[in-house]
Amino acid sequence: MNQRIRKVLLNIAKKHHFFMSLFRKIDSLYKRIKYYRFRFLKPDEKLIVFESFIGSKYADSPRAIYEYMINDKRFSSYSFIWFFNTPDEYKFLENNRNTKVLKYRSNDYFRYYAMAGYWISNSRVYYDLKKKNGQKYIQCWHGTPLKKLGFDIEVTGGNAMNSVKDIRHKYQSDAIKYDYMVSPSKFVTEKYKSAFNLDNCNKKVKIIEKGYPRNDFLSNFNSSDVKSIKKNLGIPSKKKVILYAPTWRDDQHESGVGYVYESPVNFDYLKDELSNEYIILFRAHYFVANSFNFDKYKDFVYDVSNYSDINDLYVISDLLITDYSSVFFDYSILKRPIIFYMYDLDNYKSKLRDFYIDLHELPGEIVQKEEDLVKVIEKSNNFRYNDKYKKFNNKFTYLEDGKATERVVSEIFK
Repeated sequence: MNQRIRKVLLNIAKKHHFFMSLFRKIDSLYKRIKYYRFRFLKPDEKLIVFESFIGSKYADSPRAIYEYMINDKRFSSYSFIWFFNTPDEYKFLENNRNTKVLKYRSNDYFRYYAMAGYWISNSRVYYDLKKKNGQKYIQCWHGTPLKKLGFDIEVTGGNAMNSVKDIRHKYQSDAIKYDYMVSPSKFVTEKYKSAFNLDNCNKKVKIIEKGYPRNDFLSNFNSSDVKSIKKNLGIPSKKKVILYAPTWRDDQHESGVGYVYESPVNFDYLKDELSNEYIILFRAHYFVANSFNFDKYKDFVYDVSNYSDINDLYVISDLLITDYSSVFFDYSILKRPIIFYMYDLDNYKSKLRDFYIDLHELPGEIVQKEEDLVKVIEKSNNFRYNDKYKKFNNKFTYLEDGKATERVVSEIFK
């Protein structure tokens, strides 16, 4: 399908669920025809395809697994394919042995997915990819969920793109293909089963409850890593760093653009109050399509939304501010202060997602009013890793010891 025609049709479809459903059927038929040409290629058990965050980043557990494998002699005869929306930005990976970098959802995308012995992703792969005998799909997923997912979502009144039926179809159509799912805890394993409807659609999937490979760096980094990352980002070494990483909203969508996000934070006020001591790293969710202009906050707010690996941002940050994003589960491994700025809590809980855990379990203070935000930030200077925080980590991050990648790879490639 011509990309210009596809874009026009998609813009029309985004205005109504009926048209979106129709567009998906047409687009799906086109992709099936495109993919069918490669259906008879024999899978190569030593060819692995990787994608992370639907082609947008070189990051997360797929990255951790890939980097482990290219440094392990046992996999010296394996070939690795990475898919990106902007492959030219990641051509440096081709300096690694047996590695190719190709365009996400191109002809090469369909051809290599048909040929690969292993698929490794941290999000749902393109829905019309058909797994064949001899192929294995490893779903790493991308975090411990606070907000409900898939079949567990019961409130979708504000969803701009998908009905309950759409959401469940997307999750199940991917889940039926899984051979392995990577889990960081008993809690996540239980949520996988319900959110992906595994007991009904894929009882054969093996859940590898060994920790998230992506989090190994949070246990293994050192002070020189911190200095190097700050230098590369151009961040002042003597100021404290706040990482502000909000999630996307299902009901914030703009036709022709995608999901959008308008920050509720008054950066003018924060700059006046905090700039002598702090800088802010702003990290939008990868679903968010709009861009942000922080020119007036130069040397105070740094837009790191397009920075590939959020782990780098975690380890250089003294404090995390988030809302309903899963980032705080990973950040808690560092045992540093976390603030939950939930300015739209009632709406989010009742109309959009709802939560898997009681918010009283959160390892940080909930703030709903902007005028309280600076006070809580300043209070974090006296942070202590208390019993509540310890209890949280004992439940959700007890497997994160810096060796998860080794355990996961050993489980898959026995």
